[in-house]
Amino acid sequence: MSLPPPPGYGPPPGSFPPPPPGNYPPPPAGSYPPPPPIPYSDPYGQAYPPPRPPGTNWWAVVSLIFGVLGGVLVSVVCGFVGLNKAKQGQGGRGMAIAGLVLSAVWVVVGIAVVAVIVANKDEIFDPNSVNAADVGLGDCLSEIPSDASLVASVKTVACTDPHKGEVYHVVTVPGSEFPGETAIVDYQDKCQPALEEFSPSAMADPEVGMFVLYPTADSWKRGDRAVTCIATTEVPRTGSLQE
Repeated sequence: MSLPPPPGYGPPPGSFPPPPPGNYPPPPAGSYPPPPPIPYSDPYGQAYPPPRPPGTNWWAVVSLIFGVLGGVLVSVVCGFVGLNKAKQGQGGRGMAIAGLVLSAVWVVVGIAVVAVIVANKDEIFDPNSVNAADVGLGDCLSEIPSDASLVASVKTVACTDPHKGEVYHVVTVPGSEFPGETAIVDYQDKCQPALEEFSPSAMADPEVGMFVLYPTADSWKRGDRAVTCIATTEVPRTGSLQE
């Protein structure tokens, strides 16, 4: 006796038909929903926020202000600190440099002023110092300048005190325009006959010489019009040559 073959494993009656080849079957009812899409991300990483603007370099500002006003010490200190701050990212490098440059200018000017004062201290602080153009007839000079064209001032003393020069004649050059060196020399030539008239004995004395102060083109602009004749001696003497 033979038995019939067992039934196959086909789908039970009423089941879904098999899916077409090459397609995935739809998810069964009641399954989990698909995962949400992955959010987009920048492949280069997250961008950093822009850097904050540098703060005000007040050291440089103070250096510039005091450099203008002549506060050299404060300007120099603040200037170097300001340059250091500028290297750390703050602005103001130009102001710090300007403050240091102005401080250097003030130092140079100060040195020049001190040098002028030292060079002319006798004229500035000596009450007997007189402008060369203001020397008058009868004045006596303690010393005789070495160069008449460069004389700005002279020292006057009483003629009863030892002196090396005595003003015996003064000629005022007329006109408003500088007459030139030739005309000035002509006026200087008047000094010799004037000395002979002032003191014949002085004219005959070999120890007595002559020195003439005269206007230059530069001193003429400042109002100098006097050709001043001065009798000089190598050895200081007292009294007038007329005695």
